[in-house]
Amino acid sequence: MKLSGINHESIISSSFSKTHKTHTLSSSFSSAKVPNFKTLPSFQKLSTHSHQSVKKVFIFNPKSSIGGETNKSGTSKTPAQLLRNLLDSPGVHQGPACYDGLSAKLVEKAGFDFCFTSGFSISAARLGLPDVGLISYGEMVDQGRQITEAVSIPVIGDGDNGYGNGMNVKRTVKGFIKAGFAGIIIEDQHDLSLQLGGHDVYRLVFFEKVSPKACGHTQGRKVVSREEAVMRIKAAIDARRESGMDIVIVARTDSRQAVSFEEALWRSRAFADAGADVLFVDALASREEMKGFCEVYPLVPKMANMLEGGGKTPILNPTELEQMGFKIVAYPLSLIGVSVRAMQDALTAIKGGRLPPPGSLPSFEELKETLGFNAYYEEEKVYATRNSQSFSQRESINIYGNQERTKDVTEERDQSEQDNVVEVVTPEVYYGADGSKGRFSGIWSRQLRVKVTGKDGSEKLEIRIPAGFLDGITNVVPALGGVNIKSLLDDAAGEPGGKKLLDFNDTMGDRIQVFLE
Repeated sequence: MKLSGINHESIISSSFSKTHKTHTLSSSFSSAKVPNFKTLPSFQKLSTHSHQSVKKVFIFNPKSSIGGETNKSGTSKTPAQLLRNLLDSPGVHQGPACYDGLSAKLVEKAGFDFCFTSGFSISAARLGLPDVGLISYGEMVDQGRQITEAVSIPVIGDGDNGYGNGMNVKRTVKGFIKAGFAGIIIEDQHDLSLQLGGHDVYRLVFFEKVSPKACGHTQGRKVVSREEAVMRIKAAIDARRESGMDIVIVARTDSRQAVSFEEALWRSRAFADAGADVLFVDALASREEMKGFCEVYPLVPKMANMLEGGGKTPILNPTELEQMGFKIVAYPLSLIGVSVRAMQDALTAIKGGRLPPPGSLPSFEELKETLGFNAYYEEEKVYATRNSQSFSQRESINIYGNQERTKDVTEERDQSEQDNVVEVVTPEVYYGADGSKGRFSGIWSRQLRVKVTGKDGSEKLEIRIPAGFLDGITNVVPALGGVNIKSLLDDAAGEPGGKKLLDFNDTMGDRIQVFLE
């Protein structure tokens, strides 16, 4: 593949502007005009594409906000579409890196428009191990699916080096699409797969000389050849096309530390020409390098990595990053870092016989609100039926099937006969300890009187049912749900009328009495 013959800088023309409503295409496209459309950042790469690919770099500019956008058909926009709108909007956008559903939810609740997943953090949180290539593709996809399902904001996933050759890269991209990711980062570090087909045989020969895949700011990084690095991006683009989706491809190179700054710039240009949507050079070592990187294809969005706690890249504020030309910024260690420290402090306090300080520990109510308990309860009401309602949650109908009490006790008593209706559906018929089955023999000649008295002394319920029908009684008085009425009836079979079988207070404080008559 010949990339060295491309004059990358000559592609950018000062006559092209995002604000123009009509663009004239030079070179082999000879003045083709497309009115009322705007260019994507990849417009500057048109001289290396065929005429057929021109259609892919123009989109209609919808006049709506990033959040909650809909297509012309009225359907909600995909995560990838939301992320592309974000990339095309003014300013620099911050994306903290999460590692599970809870951390992602916290990012969204804090008001961020998108977030990243961090391979470093996921390896730490899920495995308790360093990010040196130990976590697998399957584990990353599984964790990613839990993250994307927890939030509505777009998530850019850490696709590592694609976990192998071009075919592995395609599988990785398709898996990330199915997991709900809006974007995926593909890097050019070496992998340790020992595949025995095609050009991958060389990995067997040089296996001992290639260090494991490493975190971007740690030691021992090695990158693949230029050709293989570009082929990974091409494979990612092909996987996206075959899936019929529009996941954002973030092309990352680690060649700044593995080779040189110049090599990193060369690879960035080549990735852009291959079709990458966002460019990312990890571990840039100075402000000058960061600025120089942003001058490569200025219209292609650039990603910055603010490694907290002492990485190789200078930590700059969003305003400085925007002025340099960066579009999105990752903060990979903030959440996992403060989580580790907070857990260490809490464990130290507990071991010393104390609890974590109140300022560091949210209340139980705050935790429930963060996790969505209240929202869950509200939505649960939509699907609740009378029989499935919690004993303590019934509101408009009290626990005994009566209408809600009014202050007028007389009026309540007048309607008691209408309210206290017992519905018995397919009852279990109980014949009694003696086995008699005659309708008026044994237990069938007796009846149960159930009386419920409120805490204030008011009579809530008093009903009588044949002692042989036990199946429906708990629908009327749920507090009897754990009582073995059959056993009580057997014990009292020979007792005279008026025998008290039960007398207790339920969890609501009401007095429950059951008599055998």
